Amino acid sequence: MTVASAVRTARPKGSIEPILNVTADDMGRVNEMILAMAGSNVELIPEIAEHLISSGGKRLRPMLTIASALAHGYRGEGHVKLAASVEFMHTATLLHDDVVDESDMRRGKQTARMIWGNQASVLVGDFLLGQAFKMMVEVGSLTALAILSAASAVIAEGEVWQLAAAKRMTTSEADYLAVIDAKTAALFSAAAEVGPVIAGAGEDARTAMRDYGRNLGLAFQLVDDALDYGGSAATLGKNTGDDFREGKVTLPVIVAFERGDDRERAFWRRALEDGENGEDALAEAMALIRRREALAETIARAHHYGSLARAAGETLPGGAAREALLSVVDFCIERIS
Repeated sequence: MTVASAVRTARPKGSIEPILNVTADDMGRVNEMILAMAGSNVELIPEIAEHLISSGGKRLRPMLTIASALAHGYRGEGHVKLAASVEFMHTATLLHDDVVDESDMRRGKQTARMIWGNQASVLVGDFLLGQAFKMMVEVGSLTALAILSAASAVIAEGEVWQLAAAKRMTTSEADYLAVIDAKTAALFSAAAEVGPVIAGAGEDARTAMRDYGRNLGLAFQLVDDALDYGGSAATLGKNTGDDFREGKVTLPVIVAFERGDDRERAFWRRALEDGENGEDALAEAMALIRRREALAETIARAHHYGSLARAAGETLPGGAAREALLSVVDFCIERIS
């Protein structure tokens, strides 16, 4: 039994249903606000926004904002606007990422850039970011605005860092973790932290939710990166093997490279640094990752960060929202099981 499977069997089965149920009413209002704020007299803007918004994502990040606010007893409307802002930030990032990564598919559909082109995708992403900040200001919490605006800058830094690290087998595990901390975990963390902020909870509550979101985001991205070599397109929301084709050096690759012999390391350099990454090379990459147990190692790391997220979440006041947030941790990790 691998470390990952041993940890998995010791934990309860996760589900997204509890957080869907807890946030259902408020997420209905979030969805209405998203559609309203994506509107524009410029026809292309709502067309592209609707293409991505309706593409089947779970909207996990805004649900974290709603559930976090509810867990701390919030009674108001600000959490709806902040949750919509979080989703717009995420959607804008996806539009920009697909251009940078030259991605053809997302969640089983053609990416916006393949239909409308790179320029339109980038500009509509910018529009959505502008709308996100407009909603943040309307909430009237300078602290929440500071948290989400700081996250926006960190996400951009993470994307640039990932671009710089792509196709370089000198990328270390520390480099990789810094990238996913910025490009993924930062928004999870901010989405969770603004809940106690608008609820007027204390610093301990903010710290707990910040840690919960960050560690959940790290676990989520580790599983995503494992799924690229050991999952399905339906689970991943994009083509499997895309990270390999794009030359991204993720943890499964780093582990396989470090544990490989000279021949295997030469393969990874040819495939990722020199671009020899066709379908035969992808099959070889997956075989090497299995041989060196790189997926098991990656999943074990995801469980580690999941444990930290659960520990932070367990400090929340008891109730349905708390249990929903805890269940999300196991759900995110068990996508690979």
